[in-house]
Amino acid sequence: MSIEDDIALLDRVPLLRLLGKDVLRVLAISSDTRPLAEGEILFREGQFAEAAYVVAKGRLRLTREDPALARRPGQKAEAGPGSLLGEMALITETKRPATATAIEESVVIRIPRVFFLRTIEGYPDAAVRIGRELSGRVRDTLGELDVVRAKIEALDTRPRR
Repeated sequence: MSIEDDIALLDRVPLLRLLGKDVLRVLAISSDTRPLAEGEILFREGQFAEAAYVVAKGRLRLTREDPALARRPGQKAEAGPGSLLGEMALITETKRPATATAIEESVVIRIPRVFFLRTIEGYPDAAVRIGRELSGRVRDTLGELDVVRAKIEALDTRPRR
């Protein structure tokens, strides 16, 4: 893939699109491409995450060791072209929540956290847009947790039979 192809792919990722074309160009240049054979593991659950990956070609299956967690509603089981794997690894030290395995020949673009952070330091407007997006996600999650808490509290106040 050419740099222009990589930029176009990165621009398809909603979170990365917030950065703008100039930042995506820098990221595309500083990132590397990794081919994966069918059955090859990209990363394992629990490993330290120092980079995020954008799927350029193929499909990867995401699995959890705990089967109960693997069945949570809304949790993706597969990732295809344009998917961002490990977005939190771009901004903070974290561990992988799942194992990613290629289910067909695949190609991913690896974006190391150190390059991502250095890049957005030079583009403060892009950093602000990312910060706003992530803050909004946290706010939404907290709102959802409030709803769950209210439901649990309602269950606890029911008379016992």
